[in-house]
Amino acid sequence: QVQLKESGGGSVQAGGSLRLSCAASGYNYRPHRSDCMAWFRQVLGKEREGVAVIDRDGSTTYADSAKGRFTVSKDNAQSILYLQLNSLKPEDTAMYYCAADLSGTCAGGSYYLTRPWVYTYWGQGTQVTVSS
Repeated sequence: QVQLKESGGGSVQAGGSLRLSCAASGYNYRPHRSDCMAWFRQVLGKEREGVAVIDRDGSTTYADSAKGRFTVSKDNAQSILYLQLNSLKPEDTAMYYCAADLSGTCAGGSYYLTRPWVYTYWGQGTQVTVSS
């Protein structure tokens, strides 16, 4: 059973940085399969928003709000997904979730950034709070 667990959230002032991690247990990187992992965020009362997607080959796609400030990466050997958050703004305050599509058919790109329902596995989330 695949389980995802996020960590690294916290409270920072505007302009600060955080590094989120998502450890995947019960899963080993499969270079021959098109799996994707992603970061989403959600503010209470609003829809879940895609932040970044990374595909099997390490190609990345970002939401416009994340471009130039956030960086998604992964350690295939350790099955860990990262999200480096720089130049944080108060509007980045949200619960951040990692997600995995392990169907072997994920092509990455904006399609997978805007459709959270394609992801089978989700973590419990880590809160990021940015104060002005």
